[in-house]
Amino acid sequence: MNAPHQKGAAVRLEGVVKRYPGFQLGPLDLVVEPGTVIALIGPNGAGKTTTLNCIAGLLVPDEGEVSVYGRDTDPNRPAYRADLGYVGEESGFFKRWSVRRNFEFLAGFVPSWSLQRSQELAERLALPLDQRVAALSRGNLTKLSLVAAVAHGPRLLLLDEPTAGLDPVVRAEVLDLLWEITEDGEHAVLYSTHVLQDVNRLADELVFIRKGQVAVHSGREALIDGWRRISFRSSEPDVALEGVVEHRRVGGDHQVVSNDAATTLGQLDRLGIEPTGVSRMSLDEIAVLILKEEHDVARSAS
Repeated sequence: MNAPHQKGAAVRLEGVVKRYPGFQLGPLDLVVEPGTVIALIGPNGAGKTTTLNCIAGLLVPDEGEVSVYGRDTDPNRPAYRADLGYVGEESGFFKRWSVRRNFEFLAGFVPSWSLQRSQELAERLALPLDQRVAALSRGNLTKLSLVAAVAHGPRLLLLDEPTAGLDPVVRAEVLDLLWEITEDGEHAVLYSTHVLQDVNRLADELVFIRKGQVAVHSGREALIDGWRRISFRSSEPDVALEGVVEHRRVGGDHQVVSNDAATTLGQLDRLGIEPTGVSRMSLDEIAVLILKEEHDVARSAS
């Protein structure tokens, strides 16, 4: 039996590795604290879904350990699942049944399920209780999965692309609900996404995954505050600056992107170079550079 994990963390991954032919996730170390929303960001095939499935106990890691609120995710000891709500690619609902009948089935099957809570959430999200699951729109299928994930009162939500393909109104409703769930400081959300607009509204921390490895793990505000696009003039063709991940030059005009603007600007000051422009970057711009296979330093001269 494994030694007990520290019980303060909603999720703890330690040295997690999952191998497939041609792909390996990890080694991955990650801690999600209660009251925190973490977004997993990365291209398709980066390992986001594999990470969520390892936490949910749907996959068993080849190496390492996973715990949820101090309990190992051991398939033979499923008590940890009471703390989990999971929205994945497959819904698992009875498609010929109505939404209401699916909820009634789950209420009889899951001890902590609240039929009242599920119906209240359905009404709030305008989810038609008497419509068959097979006839639901994509947006309503997402609402159904989310209601089912939270109706038994889990402290941890794992969401795989929860707002992909949703119209702005439905997406806003879903984000409002997720924000309220974590407001008490006891719940946590870990979700994968390609929709970076959602990240600005919901996530406290960002984990960028590339080819099964964590490229960057940062607080959202710290990340945005650290990155800058900086322009300056110098007759030197090569100006080596710390923190620079991209450098373009046309004649004496230089433009760099820095992931540590304070350090880069300090170095320019010591070199006696006055910046001609310093601008903030959007999260989309930052994400593109982080998720490049390499931080290519591009230079062009005229």
